[in-house]
Amino acid sequence: MNKFTYYTQGTCSSQIDFELDDDGVIGDVRFTGGCHGNLQGISVLLRGMKASEAVSKLQGIRCGYKNTSCPDQLAFALRQALTQNASAGK
Repeated sequence: MNKFTYYTQGTCSSQIDFELDDDGVIGDVRFTGGCHGNLQGISVLLRGMKASEAVSKLQGIRCGYKNTSCPDQLAFALRQALTQNASAGK
């Protein structure tokens, strides 16, 4: 598993730590801050899912009046990780 850390912008959570395997499948996901119960639920639901599928489901979700949300920020993070894995030849 490859480990990634993403520092969020515009959300109550400040950081997302997650794992992706070489096939782009999500392992553990942990949010720092935010709505603990909701984010814990998202983390459990995503475990074992292809990151590309998670991105398509999570991107564009907004939280109240904000232009983003914790799930949307995770989509940004996953896209970056997939790009890094692809450029590293994984």
